[in-house]
Order: sequence, then C-alpha cells, then structure tokens
Amino acid sequence: MKKIFVLTGEPSGDKLASKVISDLNKINRKIEYLSVGGEHLQSLGIKSIYDLKEITYLGFTNVILNIFKIKKKINETVKAIIDYNPDVLFTVDSPDFTLRVAEKVKKINAKIKTVHYVAPQVWVWREGRVKKIKNFIDHILLLFYFEKKYFEKENVSCEFVGHPLLQNKERSKIDVNQIIGKNKALISVFAGSRKSEIIVLMPILLDFIKLMNEKYTDMTYVFHSTKEYSQLIQTFINESNLSNCEIISDDKIKSHILQRSVFAVAKSGTISLEISNAKIPSIILYKMGFINFIIVKSLIKTKYANIINFAANEEVIPELLQSNCNSKNIFKHVSNFLENPNKIKEQVNRVQNILNKFKINGSSSEVASLSLNKFLQ
Repeated sequence: MKKIFVLTGEPSGDKLASKVISDLNKINRKIEYLSVGGEHLQSLGIKSIYDLKEITYLGFTNVILNIFKIKKKINETVKAIIDYNPDVLFTVDSPDFTLRVAEKVKKINAKIKTVHYVAPQVWVWREGRVKKIKNFIDHILLLFYFEKKYFEKENVSCEFVGHPLLQNKERSKIDVNQIIGKNKALISVFAGSRKSEIIVLMPILLDFIKLMNEKYTDMTYVFHSTKEYSQLIQTFINESNLSNCEIISDDKIKSHILQRSVFAVAKSGTISLEISNAKIPSIILYKMGFINFIIVKSLIKTKYANIINFAANEEVIPELLQSNCNSKNIFKHVSNFLENPNKIKEQVNRVQNILNKFKINGSSSEVASLSLNKFLQ
C-alpha cells in the first residue's frame, strides 16, 4: 500500500483536499491516508492527527501572540509525518503553515515527495518565496492560469489544474421550500469560516439586515456556515431578534440555496468563486484589526482583495474593506443592485467572461488527482 499524508490548515483547504482525494480513490484504491484535516477529509474516513482548529489562526498579530504554540505545532506535525513515512506529502493551501512543515520534512527525509496544492499568492505579495519553494516542493498544482509565469520563471515544476469550485456538479433534487419559506426572495450571507471573522462581521451584517427590513418585507437571509460555527452565528441572530434569518451548514443544501438566491453578501475569500460560478450577483466584505491592516497594506502589491477583480484589473465586484465595511454601505450597494436589474446582468456577464479563463476542460479535481497519482508510481 502506498501512503499519503494530507496536510491542510483551515476549512477551505480541507474541502479542496477532499475533492482531490475523493477522485484519487476512484483511480487508485491502494492508498493509506493520514492527515491534518477537518470534517470533509474525515467524511472520507481519513483520520486527523489533531483538531484543525488548533492551527487555524487569523492575522499577523494572532500569529505573533501564538508564535511558540505554532512552532510547537509545526514540530509536532513534522514528527508525525516522519513517523508515518508517506510516499507523498500532499500540502493544501495555508502556506505559512503547510509549507513550513513541508520544508522541515524534506530536510529530514528527501525521499518523501512533496506536492503542494493552491499556490501561495505570490502575485499579491512576497514573490521571492518562489525561489525558496523550489528547494523543497517537487510539484505545485495551480488554480489560476496566470500563476504559471511566476513559477516557470524559477523552473518550479507546476501544473494549471483549474479550480474545483468551478467544475460542474450534479445536484440532487432538494425542495428548499421545505427549509425556507415559499415565495421569499433569498439573500445568501457568508460571514467567514473562522471564528475571528464571524465575530467581527456578524454585528455589521445583522445591522445591514435591519436596514434592509425597513425597505423590503419579502426577504429571507440565509447564513452559510460550517457545522462548527453555526451555533455561534445562531447566538448572534438570537440576540438581534431578527425573525427572517436562517442558517445552513449542510453543503448539499448550501449549493441549492445559493442557486435560488437573488444576491450574495460575502466575506472575501474562496467562496467568491463559488458565488460567481453560480451566476449570483454579489459584493465582497473584509475587515481586520487596525495593526493587521497596516502590516498587510505595506506588503501587498495589488489593490484588489477579490480574485475576479485582480484578473480584470478593475472592480467588477464591489469591495467594501475596512472602514467601508459597515452596514450602511452594504445596504446602499445591495439595494442599488436590487433596484437595477441591468446592473446585476452586467456584473454576472462580466464575471462569467473572467471565470471562463479560470476553467479547464473536464474536472479540475480529477486532473489534480491524476497528477498526484503519478508521484505514487
């Protein structure tokens, strides 16, 4: 039996990894797995050596405050991988954690093949990382076509596999009217996948909904959440006394809810691609602590937080960041879209043109699994 250690650092990486492993299992059943993963990898029967929450830190100040704890976790993870002695270490996203582990593993045992999935955003900041990465990563799987030039320039083995969130999915039939009231216009809301994000954004989002309720009486707001944080979001909703808010944590139902939505309000991140692929108009939010913001602002070399806007080199999807991320601004933008169907149509059409450049023929997770399987030969 060949062995793969799957290393993720947060829920979105866990989800991406599970899609690739699920496809890999279809072509090669003779593989044992161990991981640092969450609910998606665990649903495939893959054990995690510890709870994913233990390494999901957000922002520079949190990293600084937890530096010794993180170093200890990195060393603990490296030891577990070396003891497991896999044929392949499959690292997914979260480069500040996963790549540090991969580098240490490679120094101890160079025979372990290292394949990284989701390139660090060298097009946003720290392009110099590419020179370092080639010393310990054997192959890197890229989500976006424009990333190749950064890695090929340094002769890093890489492959554009597309983004699994953009591949066509077969959807089972679900009557969402049994979950959400009939004849209600749905607005999907994404407050983030980390506790710290949710705590910052929930009060702002609930105030936005209160403003919306003054103008619209037929709206239901559906918060998309992980199972882990659905109760936290519910607590915020209960304290707000709002009666037209629901929470969905089941992934199969989430996609149906999104397809039924007239609009989406989302924290900046991978989810924006899912929303865009569903042809749902949206706006993007992001808010972090002041110190974090000053650090990030001094380091990044792009003016856009959203991948769609970066690819277009203009703000196709409105971004409300930092001080602009407030309930009045969100209300202003959402109501403006809802009152202007042509504006919605224009955004959706422009986004689709950009997404077409992100897609490949066939299944991206399948292509990634085939690439991963080659390293087991």
